[in-house]
Amino acid sequence: MEPSFVAPALRGRARSIWSLLNDGLHRPGGRRALTVLSIVLVLAGVGVFAYPFGTDIYQRYLQHGLRNDFGGADTARAYRTHTFKVGQGLTRIKIDKIGLDVVVVEGTTPSALRAGAGHYVGTPLPGEAGNVAIAGHRTTYGHPFNRLDEVTPGSIIELDTPDTAFFYQSVTSFDGQPNPHPVLPTDTAVIAPPKDPTVHELTLTTCNPKGSARQRLILR
Repeated sequence: MEPSFVAPALRGRARSIWSLLNDGLHRPGGRRALTVLSIVLVLAGVGVFAYPFGTDIYQRYLQHGLRNDFGGADTARAYRTHTFKVGQGLTRIKIDKIGLDVVVVEGTTPSALRAGAGHYVGTPLPGEAGNVAIAGHRTTYGHPFNRLDEVTPGSIIELDTPDTAFFYQSVTSFDGQPNPHPVLPTDTAVIAPPKDPTVHELTLTTCNPKGSARQRLILR
């Protein structure tokens, strides 16, 4: 018989995973290893479930400070000079339709968005001509835009500043799509200036679907 590199099949019944686990428990150190693994898995599971709650608590802490500072001399000065710092409270957005009331900070960096919502740097300030653009979390850090998909045409979005409140109304459709609608994360045209520089627009963006960054949900 010529030599073969294929080992002959072993005869006998296949063993279940429970049988193998039982053998492992009776080996030296088996019970200890399983105990450690169980603790690690439990802690990992607790961490996964606790993470959103932890981010919400942190966002409420940040919002408390932002509400105390909003409307003060620093905010008024920043409006006059257009010199907001990233993370500084810029406006307070309210949408009664979805029970939203949160202070929006300047910037859309990960650290800025821990406050829940951030103003895209370089877009107009509330009340100015052009396309005011704001991003918000949907599932963590207070999830202020969690129900953005429930905003319907005609709904009122209020942006408060230290001096004035500006009111925007959700349109029926834009860019040939219903409002709101999803786009790819790379589609930055949705926050671009309008063709008519005298038009006052507001664009809100958030992740879509909930818990995923595959798309962006856009409300105009």
